[in-house]
Amino acid sequence: MYESSVTMIEEINELQTDELVVGQSLLIPIVGSYYFVMPGDTLFSIAHMFQLPLDELARINHIPMDMTLPIGFRIYIPPQAKVEITSLAYIEPIGQSVSQHLEDTARKYAPLLTFLAPFSYQVNRDGTLQAPLLNEFPAIALENNTFLSFVVTNLEEGSFSSELAHIILTVQAVQNNLIDDIINTAITNGFEDIHIDFEFIFPDDRVAYNNFLRKLKIRTEQNGLLLSTALAPKTSGEQEGLLYEAHDYAAHGEIVDFVVLMTYEWGYSAGPPLPVSPINEVERVLSYALTVIPKEKILMGQNLYGYDWKLPFVQGESFARAISPQEAIQIARQHGVIIQYDNTAQAPYFTYVNTEGDDHIVWFEDARSIQAKFTLIKQLELRGIAYWKLGLSFPQNWVLLDDNFTIKKRS
Repeated sequence: MYESSVTMIEEINELQTDELVVGQSLLIPIVGSYYFVMPGDTLFSIAHMFQLPLDELARINHIPMDMTLPIGFRIYIPPQAKVEITSLAYIEPIGQSVSQHLEDTARKYAPLLTFLAPFSYQVNRDGTLQAPLLNEFPAIALENNTFLSFVVTNLEEGSFSSELAHIILTVQAVQNNLIDDIINTAITNGFEDIHIDFEFIFPDDRVAYNNFLRKLKIRTEQNGLLLSTALAPKTSGEQEGLLYEAHDYAAHGEIVDFVVLMTYEWGYSAGPPLPVSPINEVERVLSYALTVIPKEKILMGQNLYGYDWKLPFVQGESFARAISPQEAIQIARQHGVIIQYDNTAQAPYFTYVNTEGDDHIVWFEDARSIQAKFTLIKQLELRGIAYWKLGLSFPQNWVLLDDNFTIKKRS
């Protein structure tokens, strides 16, 4: 149909079998792309989505400009000029050593990254740091002209600690020791960005957190380093909750060089089955963020995984299993089920019954869902995208990232 080849389609999608799943999304290696009309689409809205003149889109597709488009109708989108963006990916070694798979993944995708962010340097209560396993990550970054991001967290015994954050933000001796350690360690190990990911901060420590960032910003500028932060996905400045209140979007937008909005985990391991990063919710966060943070400072967060929930879900007792988009397709194939697509969330999902007779639901990502996010980045003219996290296989993401954007690299 597309005048491609089986081999090329297999390679670009990293297919392990020619047994396709009904509803599975495939990338086709052609010049330009095709868009299939969805409910509510008009030629005008499609032209606006892809930033094309209406008359040009009609002419290319040999249709009238006022034509009513049937659902599923195929529209050809000509190749577009690439936009330059910043891309960041966290990478989290777990255990006593860095697995070969994780190292290979970093090496494979570093050419498409502006920042590689080993997760994480954890702060001790005296302001010293516990380093993550770095292994070959600095060398991989250097080989691929990729910046290293120095991620600092208030993780303690596996969880983000409000009490630890309070100590860091209010005890000046600890804070001074921490800032000295951050700067010295970053310079010694070749990091170019200091990335603060403090979460679940007490609401009363909001001003103290802003002041800490201002103090750290003076030191990073003095040493030629960037400063960035990770922010919870807020939809208003008054949003309540321990995760949100101390994250002052306006202050971070003023102080730091860029922010990562953690626009994922609506569906999460300990929560009820939901899309992980539904685009309608992501847009709500971005709409608020753009009122107080310059667009050129915003990286939209994006998951590289999905979740498999056993049903019925019971809060506090049920926990979903994280899976790669590739594994999700394998599960659908194994159980002979159809992959559905939620047009509101712009996310694929399916249900199945396992061999023990248990009902399951899977929400994940595919080429359609990630392209929707890339289109949103271009429409809003954001600085770029930040991925949580490298390690689970999602080949379609990287093909489309390269197809849509030029990735900013070290000059």
